[in-house]
Amino acid sequence: MLLDLDRIRRETPAAERQAYLHNAGAALMPQPVVEAMKRHIDLEAAIGGYAAAGREAERLQALYGSIARLLNAAPDEIAITENATVAWQMAFYALAFAPGDRILTAQAEYAANYVAYLQVARRTGCVVEVVPSDASGQLDVEALQRMIDARVKLIAITWVPTNGGLVNPAAEVGRIARAHGIVYLLDACQAVGQMPVDVQALGCDMLSATGRKFLRGPRGTGFLYVRRDLLRRLEPPMIDHFAAPWVARDRYKLRDDARRFETWENNYAARLGLAAAVDYALALGLEPIEARCRLLAGRLRAGLAEIKAVTLRDLGPSPSAIVSFTMQDHDAACIVAQAAREGITIGASNPSSTRLDAEARNLPPLVRASPHYYNTEADIDRLLTCVAALAGD
Repeated sequence: MLLDLDRIRRETPAAERQAYLHNAGAALMPQPVVEAMKRHIDLEAAIGGYAAAGREAERLQALYGSIARLLNAAPDEIAITENATVAWQMAFYALAFAPGDRILTAQAEYAANYVAYLQVARRTGCVVEVVPSDASGQLDVEALQRMIDARVKLIAITWVPTNGGLVNPAAEVGRIARAHGIVYLLDACQAVGQMPVDVQALGCDMLSATGRKFLRGPRGTGFLYVRRDLLRRLEPPMIDHFAAPWVARDRYKLRDDARRFETWENNYAARLGLAAAVDYALALGLEPIEARCRLLAGRLRAGLAEIKAVTLRDLGPSPSAIVSFTMQDHDAACIVAQAAREGITIGASNPSSTRLDAEARNLPPLVRASPHYYNTEADIDRLLTCVAALAGD
């Protein structure tokens, strides 16, 4: 399937006004997403929030099926949350740890996840251990295999970390976790919407993701997948009467599906925007999306490699559409600001967001450019021209 770039660009009018290359932060929403949210806000204004939700009940329910198709899961294995952090936390904090239990993670793990490991280690006496990286910079699968013993209670990694372009070998990790009966939590924030995601092939027990990045949904949306036979053994760290109906004066009963990880109140306009974003991605096809992302990122990497003052900071044998680099005598903030003056939107990644990786590689703040399928080759070339001019090339 070929992407109709002309139509996609028409449905992303902001992309004509700028070279928007910050999709690992928050992508530009297509018009169907924006219109879905506006329609619901107008409906709430006209008839009230409760009546509006009732009128849109079928579409809101269909969101679970759409996400399930996106992940190759079942609708009852999906929970919708306020963001990916909440999704990840609800999964992680539902697990029980004891002194001496081991949590295994990767060197490029994201800060929000790692501080949660540290907190639980402090509370319970479990230990956090980092699986070494291989020569390419990705998680070393053979080292992981050697680290497995009866005390490993969780393997938790970020599939596509926030910087470095890395794509960790998530499916290989899943095979090891399954073989040893170890719970496997996968942060897929920057994978979902950029590439096909199949939880069956990945072998993960739980997966968290956001709407605002490569999926092109609204901010304030996220979702969680929990494998059915695991979720019924987990009690969420917090519940309300939606997650666990109050069935008797002294008793509640957790829902049988993944919505035990949700709460009653939520942003219905944002959920409908997320539904539109998921359906939009599914209609385009994740395989052609990934191919286009890799094509554009490859063009950007090749061009940056020709600029003498630039150092690419990407890792892994097959990097994602997140391109990280530094430039001699120019800090990241300066490059981001100059690009903005020229109508190019990019971002920066601070060492504190992936401290283990940053310290191991002695990284300063990195420039982060993340093209998406709606970008053009001309967008890439505009950034290359900007960087070359700053470098004096």
